[in-house]
Amino acid sequence: MTPEEPEKTPHRRGSIVGAVFLSVLVMAGIVGTALVLVDDTPLPPEWNPTVPLQVEHDLSPLTSWKLANAERSLESCVAALADGAVPRDDFEVSANCHIRDRVNLQTVGASDIADVETTCSIALRMAMWEQHGLQPAAREILNTDLTRIDQIGSYNCRQMRTTSGNSARWSTHATASAIDISGFRFADGTRLRLIDDWNGAPAAAAFLRRARDTSCDWFRLTLSPDYNRLHADHFHLQSAGWGLCR
Repeated sequence: MTPEEPEKTPHRRGSIVGAVFLSVLVMAGIVGTALVLVDDTPLPPEWNPTVPLQVEHDLSPLTSWKLANAERSLESCVAALADGAVPRDDFEVSANCHIRDRVNLQTVGASDIADVETTCSIALRMAMWEQHGLQPAAREILNTDLTRIDQIGSYNCRQMRTTSGNSARWSTHATASAIDISGFRFADGTRLRLIDDWNGAPAAAAFLRRARDTSCDWFRLTLSPDYNRLHADHFHLQSAGWGLCR
């Protein structure tokens, strides 16, 4: 080795590799930014972080982040829904009982629902569940389309109910941060009710379990007939909670 040819030590090789890696990252960032910002970007909307959530968009790793952003205000939440939810003024009874970011929910995606006042977060999560969970399950398991979701209430100024009686804690229904779903109706005339069909015919039971399981993708807490006897006739779905799905 001549003096003009210094030894390439592992440290120097590591520096070269690091510089190349950094250059690749910088170039990837430049390309990614260009893809996002150009008007005729080939990037699908569900992959574009500058495009707000729309219920009908396909799912992507950005969906949960976009959902959280949409829930930040009533305006962005209603915009994500596109239709089906009419915004209302906040409803205040007390510190424990109120509906903030209130909407009147009239349809859920392609499905009807009896008018219910709830939070926009519940409405948006219902729409995501209908689009990406319930409709695919109806087509795959029952070979028909879902046309109606039967609900038995969202807002109810009350304390929690337990199998041993009322709790001292306030229910999430007191702030309309929950909704109870009792059944589903379909384009072929089929009607399923949790109280009758949870352990009913195989296809009916399979759909209801898929409905429960996919609701857990969109709600932070789901309670079904498998949880306890108080939920024998409905799903309890919350926009707040700790991830329980049962």
